[in-house]
Amino acid sequence: MIKRLLLVLLASVMLALPARAQAPRVLTIGLVAKSQGNPVFQAARVGAEDAAKELGAKYNLKIKIDWRTPNEEDAQKQAEAIEQLVLAGADGISVSCSDANKLTDAINRAVDNGVPVATFDSDAPSSKRFVTYGVDDLKCGEQTMDELARIMGGKGVVAILAGNQNAPNLQKRVQGVKNAAKKYPGITIRDTYYHKETPQDAAAKVEQVMQANPDIAGWAMIGGWPLFTENALKWQPGTVKCVAVDALPAQLAYIRSGHVPVLLAQQCYEWGHRTVELLVEKIVFKKDPPAVKEISALIPVTKDNVDAFGKNWAKWLPK
Repeated sequence: MIKRLLLVLLASVMLALPARAQAPRVLTIGLVAKSQGNPVFQAARVGAEDAAKELGAKYNLKIKIDWRTPNEEDAQKQAEAIEQLVLAGADGISVSCSDANKLTDAINRAVDNGVPVATFDSDAPSSKRFVTYGVDDLKCGEQTMDELARIMGGKGVVAILAGNQNAPNLQKRVQGVKNAAKKYPGITIRDTYYHKETPQDAAAKVEQVMQANPDIAGWAMIGGWPLFTENALKWQPGTVKCVAVDALPAQLAYIRSGHVPVLLAQQCYEWGHRTVELLVEKIVFKKDPPAVKEISALIPVTKDNVDAFGKNWAKWLPK
């Protein structure tokens, strides 16, 4: 009788105890950007890690961001990183494609193995990725040219700085620049100049082109590569006009010096943050986005808002 009473008492005590919290589900999301050294991708990494913390707390998840980005641009290494992530059991992958042709097969194999893939910044449109997040690249090029034409008074010789010739996003931006230039009879496009996407290579390309073409009066930089380093532009402020994409801390100095009147900032922190959100919705809730292409707007940065915009980088760069 006493034993039975003890068992009943023990059962009642156990029922009164709070239920043990359910262990969080663990997710691994691979992040494959173009290059380690480019600050826009460092900001994307911070955005992804912030999203992992926020969504983990919101949905009782433990989200790990597995950063698998080559030191320098190398599409083959990106493809290998995607394959390694699949083998390692990643639940989803976010990638910015250096070369869509070289990455499409790797993306498709990942999806065929049940790993959803999102792209950001630079897409692989023929692949099985379920969403891409970034600017409208054609309109980005058009906006770059429109801003430059306004600053140049609608006349002069223009050079296009274009980075990696194999990157599909950059090819669309080049086309956008050329399309917009047709609206300005006084504007002549001298040529499109490609280069390795490092600050040093980009700055050297600009200097080389200017020496060979001293009549160039404006630069449409569809990526801000040379402005990631100091003293990249050798002309006196105002003598050559320049509009560039991106607005990283080093680039903001060129706004303040007057060398670059307008920067067009991509929302590179959101590249990581938003694609992690989209992947979590896909993996956990089986939710697809309303559209395959999700557009992020460009933010013009000038002397009027450079200081306010610059404060964002305290959050966006790795601590």
